[in-house]
Amino acid sequence: MASATGMPDQSTAAMGRGEEEPLLGRAGDASQEEDKPLYYNFVLGTGMLAQAGIWVLTAIVWGNIFSNNLIFFSPHPLLNSAGILLITQAALILQPTHTPSQKRYGTWSHAALVDVGVASLIAGLVIIEINKFGHGGTHFDSPHSIMGLITYILVILQASVGFTSYFVPQLYGGEDRAKSVYKYHRMSGYVILTLAYATICAATQTFYAKNFLHMQLWSVIVASVITLAGLLPRIKKQKLGFKSG
Repeated sequence: MASATGMPDQSTAAMGRGEEEPLLGRAGDASQEEDKPLYYNFVLGTGMLAQAGIWVLTAIVWGNIFSNNLIFFSPHPLLNSAGILLITQAALILQPTHTPSQKRYGTWSHAALVDVGVASLIAGLVIIEINKFGHGGTHFDSPHSIMGLITYILVILQASVGFTSYFVPQLYGGEDRAKSVYKYHRMSGYVILTLAYATICAATQTFYAKNFLHMQLWSVIVASVITLAGLLPRIKKQKLGFKSG
């Protein structure tokens, strides 16, 4: 509801919902409530669906690794899936924030989760490179390896832009110019996460996964789709620079 001044009713705002965010079904309807701690954002709205998807996806990878003999290569999928899990959590915790204080604490938590997630991904990259060079293996010989390299590069660039635009806005010519980057950072983040899930799907078709891990492509696809089904509906169009309607 709106008051006579055209501003959202205070009771509505206190619940974390504006008049552009109806109770049912529309994208962006999950907003952090004023009296709820930040960690509620992990499961707010369709967040629970996203949690189910990403934890099942991670469990599929870890379960298949630990159900077989561990080798030097084993930490590569473990670290990569853990990194994607953490980056997914980083998106989930920040999405519902809408007040200045919520955005500030949400961004700090988001940055911390992304930093640990990127560190995990880089460690996974180091493992595969040592393994390749140690055995004289060929590089970029599968869709998974090509998609993986692209994902690594994009994730590192994404994290670097996100960190510097918020914490070092001087690099962009000031805070206002840095803030103009935010919407592009958000847009690209969803694209990169989708690519990351697709890269995990492609991993099921590698020689190692098919012949030793016996990972099922369909299960990874289903878990990835469930994750996106929970993540994407929480996107707020106004945060991407679009008018809400």
